[in-house]
Amino acid sequence: MIRVLVVDDIAFMRIAIRRMIDAEGDMKVVGEARTGAEAVVLARNLLPDAVTMDIEMPEMNGLDATSAILANVSPPPAIVMVSATTQHGADDTIEALRRGAIDFVSKSSLFAKTDLAHIEHELRSVLRAWAGRRPVPAPPPPPPLPAAQPSGAPDLIVIGASTGGPQALGKLLRTMGRLRPPVVVALHMPPFFTASLATMLAADTGLDVREAVANETLAPGSIHIIPGGQHGILVRGLSGFRLRLEPAATEIAPSVDRLFLSAASVAATPSAVLLTGMGRDGCDGARQLRARGAPVLVQTPAECVVAGMTEAAIADGSASAVLPLDGLAAWLTEAAGQRTP
Repeated sequence: MIRVLVVDDIAFMRIAIRRMIDAEGDMKVVGEARTGAEAVVLARNLLPDAVTMDIEMPEMNGLDATSAILANVSPPPAIVMVSATTQHGADDTIEALRRGAIDFVSKSSLFAKTDLAHIEHELRSVLRAWAGRRPVPAPPPPPPLPAAQPSGAPDLIVIGASTGGPQALGKLLRTMGRLRPPVVVALHMPPFFTASLATMLAADTGLDVREAVANETLAPGSIHIIPGGQHGILVRGLSGFRLRLEPAATEIAPSVDRLFLSAASVAATPSAVLLTGMGRDGCDGARQLRARGAPVLVQTPAECVVAGMTEAAIADGSASAVLPLDGLAAWLTEAAGQRTP
């Protein structure tokens, strides 16, 4: 049973989230808090597996409550931010991830500013993925495939991720450092959040991480995160690669498949990386890249928060190497070569 503490200063939201969670057979709300200060006290007393955390609250906001809970509660719960989809809300949410929150759920969707159905679908999946990892041992990893030997230095690196992606991407970038080719990232996120994430990663890694701009030439050594709520399609220009951005009509965006498929079409020697995430987005694109002989590096499923995307690629035969994050970074560094800072 996953025990959850619900934190929100609005009574309606607390009731709604409680009903969403208690409707599940393997989850139960064990407490509710109206302020961050109340949340810290209840987290110490109740020792929940997970906390759903609002940001804007009286007395103590969700950022400070997150820091206090993680510093004073052992074992620390998995804290999931429930955030407004605004630039201010996105900035605060990404800061919460930096402080140790493990994921977030947006209150908004393509269809409504506050979409309870969207919250319910996303929140239950995220809570189960994160908190469910504590009492359940990770399954043994599959036998590793032989490490891929690059046939030539990549001229482009594409990365795809979903649930658990911000943390995995941050560790990968910090470990691999500044590489020679441009890097493009498709990470399932709503609008606003990718700009905040790019700013945080640039500050934390010292790399040239930015939210992608339509039709901007991708400079060597730059890292471009496709804007949330849009799809990024690579095209080849006279001076190098560019990204065409298209509005997304579905919640699964930016699409990893669209990014990978376009890389297979326009890059001479692309390399792809598939990280943690739900579903099988990226599997079709990975298959096309492998058909071209391009390396597709997959994060070890046992290391993923959710292994749906990585396991789908492995089962499909599209993975040329299955490695933990530090192994992925080492492979890319050797294949692509580092640039002088």
